[in-house]
Amino acid sequence: MKEIIIHTEKDKQIVMLVENGKLIERYEEENNNKRLEGNIYLGIVKNVLPGMQACFVDIGEKKNAFMHIRDIIPKKSSLTGNRDEDLNNYDIKDYCKTGKPVIVQVKRDKTDKKGDRISTHINIVGKYVVYIPNSNIVTVSQKITNKEEREKLINFVKPLLGKDEGLIIRTIGARFDKNVIKNDIDLQRKKWKMIQEKAEGKNVPTKLFEEDGIIEKVLLDLSEDNIEKVIVDDEGTKIMVQKILNNLQSKLFIEYSENDVRNKYNLRKELKEAEERKIWLKCGGFITIDKTEALIAVDVNSGKFTGNRNLEKTVYQVNKEATIEIAKQLRLKDLGGIIIIDYIDMKDQINRKNILQLLQNELMKDRAKTQIIGFTKLDLLEMTRKHIFSK
Repeated sequence: MKEIIIHTEKDKQIVMLVENGKLIERYEEENNNKRLEGNIYLGIVKNVLPGMQACFVDIGEKKNAFMHIRDIIPKKSSLTGNRDEDLNNYDIKDYCKTGKPVIVQVKRDKTDKKGDRISTHINIVGKYVVYIPNSNIVTVSQKITNKEEREKLINFVKPLLGKDEGLIIRTIGARFDKNVIKNDIDLQRKKWKMIQEKAEGKNVPTKLFEEDGIIEKVLLDLSEDNIEKVIVDDEGTKIMVQKILNNLQSKLFIEYSENDVRNKYNLRKELKEAEERKIWLKCGGFITIDKTEALIAVDVNSGKFTGNRNLEKTVYQVNKEATIEIAKQLRLKDLGGIIIIDYIDMKDQINRKNILQLLQNELMKDRAKTQIIGFTKLDLLEMTRKHIFSK
């Protein structure tokens, strides 16, 4: 049983996905610090840096946003985008000129040290599809693995698209009638047309489109995902949720609680633990998770666990528990980017393969896109995860 539980305070909202009484995802948004990821702006190029193949664009925020040549040149593959392109064949000065207005979308929110990362590759996210203007890529969510089903969906939507219109069919789209998908395509196409019309004659910089808040995003993603109900503890939030569900044509039941919803299922304790750097394992070992600018570093330690006389079995048991907990924490903290896991060294190759398989199985529970690269020569496990919502 899955439930979406929303706690509202004066300055923030916490959205929790709970399965069988256990917290599995949680997102927090402060009212005075809204995420910009997904917003679309009419910006103006301020600086062009030929040596970096990049430029800085004023989108109206305190810091100018950063855009690299890869954020501009066309994506030619639904699998690799433009990663295989030789950048020596392109010159940023052909695409960006100081003072030139440009429509861009925020792909990654700013940090304390860096401004927002933006792109001219626009994605208009609907309930069933992601509409991609100025693109010819038509593909299906990678979570739809059946080859025949993927081909059927692609063959259906291609005739519905015009020149320079791309599309990604979301996982949920495979479950619904084709007319529903067609209607969603039409809706997102109209949104893009309105954005273009809004850009005409506007002073720069200006915001053209604002992405939904965290509650809207979660409901959009999960309203049909075997959710039993939505529980809220604020009247205003209840009204907002009902409006969103009506727009989504969802019949999800909303339950109002006069008490703080964090008192359910021991959620206060789980929310506090989700903020911790150090997480203890049942066996007595522990993991630490440290987030840096470049990557996420996860360290596995035996801690208090001494096991038995067989060192390899002891190490394997700690690594096994750690693997399950790591997959859980990546999802719970919504961590994204390059992730390096420093397991306790295993001599047995079978144990290493079993750990890899276990991690793969656990990551299948994750809604985010993940990729396991494997063990390096230094016995560090490399993987990547695309966060669901930016921090």
